[in-house]
Amino acid sequence: MKYVNMISHACMVTVVLVMLSSCNSTPEKPKEAADTTVVREEQPKPVKETVLTAEQQKALSPDIVLQNLKDGNKRFVNNNVTARDHSSLVRDASFGQYPKAVILSCLDSRIPVEDVFDKGIGDIFVARVAGNIINEDILGSMEFGCKVSGAKLIVVLGHSSCGAVKSAIDQVKLGNITILLNKIQPAVKISQNFAGEKTSKNEEFTNMVGRNNVLHAIEVIKSKSPILKEMNDKGEIKIEGAYYDMKTGAVTFIE
Repeated sequence: MKYVNMISHACMVTVVLVMLSSCNSTPEKPKEAADTTVVREEQPKPVKETVLTAEQQKALSPDIVLQNLKDGNKRFVNNNVTARDHSSLVRDASFGQYPKAVILSCLDSRIPVEDVFDKGIGDIFVARVAGNIINEDILGSMEFGCKVSGAKLIVVLGHSSCGAVKSAIDQVKLGNITILLNKIQPAVKISQNFAGEKTSKNEEFTNMVGRNNVLHAIEVIKSKSPILKEMNDKGEIKIEGAYYDMKTGAVTFIE
């Protein structure tokens, strides 16, 4: 009996010690949860531009507008285009338009012309047709843009990897496309002095034809539009050629 009491006493002491140990021990700190906070970059506030007025357009020179386009393309290449308040620009532009330039671009969907030059609503006239070719409708649009609406610059914008240029090189025949491609053939003929392989698979050759197509378009503008030629000769406007690099987004102006 005495032996049993001793065991009971020992068990009680053990229980008490365990309880005291639990009370005195410092509880473990809960593990900190992983920080899931998403840090959002502050978006630039849209610029509150004003649509160009007649007075502002009149004060521009062709050289100023040309430099303006070059500067805008640098911002585009550097992914630093202007954040614009398009809604307000749309409303402001409803009262009239006084663009700085007329730009003839290829139909290609990969060339967002206003973005390429970092321009907003009401800044530029844009004409688009496959192969940036010249026809009577394009000439009439350019005459309207410059003679009637006061634009100071015409830019014919070709580009690398142009499907229309490649098709012209390949002598593609298909419906009305054939008629369009015939307007690029002079550039193909001009480029026959190219030393390498003269096929649409040769990027250097297609770029040569593409640039010559731009220069040929400028010659057609001057020969087919006495209005634009006279304005150009008087220095009222400039007619420039340019070439867009599909890989970099950079525009090179062709002298």
